[in-house]
Amino acid sequence: MTDEVAQDFDREWVEFLDPDDPETMVRADLTWLLSRWGCVFGKHPDEGGCPGIEADQPADGCCLHGAFYTDEADIKRTRQIAKLLTPETWQLHRRWKDTIVDDTLENEDGEEEPAKKTAVVDGACVFHNREGFPTGAGCALHQQAMRDGVHPMEYKPEVCWQLPVKRDFKTEHRADGTEVSVTLITEFDRASWGPGGHDFDWWCTASPTAHTASEPVYLSYAVELTELLGPAAYEKLADLCDARAKLGLVAPHPATVKATIALGLPVRL
Repeated sequence: MTDEVAQDFDREWVEFLDPDDPETMVRADLTWLLSRWGCVFGKHPDEGGCPGIEADQPADGCCLHGAFYTDEADIKRTRQIAKLLTPETWQLHRRWKDTIVDDTLENEDGEEEPAKKTAVVDGACVFHNREGFPTGAGCALHQQAMRDGVHPMEYKPEVCWQLPVKRDFKTEHRADGTEVSVTLITEFDRASWGPGGHDFDWWCTASPTAHTASEPVYLSYAVELTELLGPAAYEKLADLCDARAKLGLVAPHPATVKATIALGLPVRL
């Protein structure tokens, strides 16, 4: 945690109506979307790579606790992809029923509800190939997508490809008695994990180590954001981000600022 910036800082936001659904307002975090965050998994920590959320398991990144499935469609899709894996490409190769476990997940009312997630085996997700495995450390589903020439989003559980972008839904009641649906796009920071997030030894979104990408999040995550928002809403968001980038942010992400200064580059974000 030593290189992370403080969690609470100023942010800039933009709101716009979804072109395909004028009853839905998109509220997007410009400070996050224009940051230079980028996943650094796969590089050694001494070379600016991911040190992992547990200090004694750096090669396992954030795959330690398994992934909650969002719905039955998410489970069905992952099950079909798992059939493509073999003992040569999946270190913990096993029957499907041995990859999924019952658990509970807190809902918006703070109540625990039944949920299903990927099993945790020997301290990490069952789909995570460990360091030293011939295909390399990392998600077997992600690696299969790379071999098949498709975006990893098509093969991985939804929560895995969304992170660290956070999408939330809410309904706002306005003073004139009307209601508006809001889709929120922001950073999945430590607090977003709940109380357990504060126990991580390191989390990437607040660390300058992970804020050295060549392009901002709204471009590097264009495929994921398009899936989360729809093509028309993403195009509108990208236009707004382009315009804001030309002006320069008033409230840039402090981790990006810190990384930029460390690299000896001018700060204009």
